[in-house]
Amino acid sequence: MLIVAVFVAAGVVEAGGKEGADGVRLSRATGPLRIGIVGLVHGHVEGLLWNASKRDDITIVGIYEPNTALFERLMEKYKIDPAVRFDSLEKMLNEAKPEAVSVMSSIKDHLPAVEACAPRGVHVMVEKPLAFSNVDATRMAALAKQHGILVLTNYETSWYASLRQAKKLIETGGMSPLTKMVFRHGHKGPKEIGCTPEFLAWLTDPEQNGGGAIVDFGCYGAVLSTWLMNGERPTSVVASATTLKPDVYPKVDDDATIVLIYPHATAVIEASWAWTHDNKEADFYTGKGSIHAGKWEELSVRSENQPPNAVQPAPREFENEWVYLRRVIRGECAVDPLSSLEMNLVAVEILDEARRQVAANRK
Repeated sequence: MLIVAVFVAAGVVEAGGKEGADGVRLSRATGPLRIGIVGLVHGHVEGLLWNASKRDDITIVGIYEPNTALFERLMEKYKIDPAVRFDSLEKMLNEAKPEAVSVMSSIKDHLPAVEACAPRGVHVMVEKPLAFSNVDATRMAALAKQHGILVLTNYETSWYASLRQAKKLIETGGMSPLTKMVFRHGHKGPKEIGCTPEFLAWLTDPEQNGGGAIVDFGCYGAVLSTWLMNGERPTSVVASATTLKPDVYPKVDDDATIVLIYPHATAVIEASWAWTHDNKEADFYTGKGSIHAGKWEELSVRSENQPPNAVQPAPREFENEWVYLRRVIRGECAVDPLSSLEMNLVAVEILDEARRQVAANRK
């Protein structure tokens, strides 16, 4: 049975909700989206805290973070009301009554967050990836279906106009058929770029992150290839990983390659904490040339044996994940495929198999 929160906020009484596609219980609220935060140990949480301090369409109603010092540091930086902090996730959900939570914990802690939120009818957005194991991912999907909630996965690349336009070029036949995808994602390394101690601690813990770069950045190519192949699963996954900087990352890999084979295409996923620069780009090779999709609006098209030509992609539909989250929970837009359980379950299958192969090769 669905458990639906009842609360009064900003002069709006919320009692129950409307039902969307696939039995998902959507919100009837009209004010700012009431967001709860589960954990502050993920560095991306600062993007949410900054947005909440500048926007009037979202509001943070509760934060579950057991680390008092971490909460106080961010409270001071972003002028957070100390009353929104809770020592218990269940208490935060019961008393603050968020419409949705943003899970900013380790990847391993995604499942406990969904287990707490789902029976209460609270929607969930996790930072990428959904999970690193099939066991956790399938359990989250079952809970979402049972309780009628959305479990969404956020990737920075989901909001790149370049990638959206690249897919349109392929699907409309202007640049098709797609035969090869090459994804390059990563940076110099979480320690090298100055990740906080709390972030670094779980990113470099194989129990909490499932690996190093293979999970942290391999997930981008895993979900993007699934999206470009319209949800199709690869027929073969081949993976390798190594640690180029063992003194810095003794417990996890920092450089990985995953190769996906489809009936009519291949994908090469290069995930690394050893690039010389921040890297989030992809190249798509088709029967009529190639497409280079860089960060945000960076896009170029190259005909066979011709120099690349810059292309201006269509504007992004959503400014960021928080605009999207508010609209999808209020039933104002459909679930975007890149954030959907359907695509992300396949992405987790790819990651799980890649991790299995790497582990087997190290024995």
